[in-house]
Amino acid sequence: MGGSGVVVDMVALHFLAEPKWLGWNVSVAKIFAAEIAMLNNFLWNDLWTFRPTDQSARTASGTFRRLLMFNLICGVGIVWAVLLLNLFYRGLGWNLYVANFAAIVLVTLWNFWMNAKFNWRVKAPSGQPDDSPQK
Repeated sequence: MGGSGVVVDMVALHFLAEPKWLGWNVSVAKIFAAEIAMLNNFLWNDLWTFRPTDQSARTASGTFRRLLMFNLICGVGIVWAVLLLNLFYRGLGWNLYVANFAAIVLVTLWNFWMNAKFNWRVKAPSGQPDDSPQK
């Protein structure tokens, strides 16, 4: 699922930032590209990778809660991605797409770790300790 997010982010950044298309400021284009990719990733993660097995989590309110948490966590990731993109692209003079890919790889580690820990906790089978935070 993350691979599709990389493609969505790269394609969106291309159309938003390239002067022959929309020619937006790179930082603004990155924010929008990352948000579009984040929504793509949430959809696939929620439907496929971490599909809730608990019926109460499959409600609209459960999905909305997960989307809000995912967006909050990935929002921090987007801030990191913009900072890293600018460091690599403007600071180090890397190609825009190489810089973007490097930023995506680094931020993906944050996003995956935090979402696995807080958003899509896998409950332990009955009788086994659950490593998720206590309520």
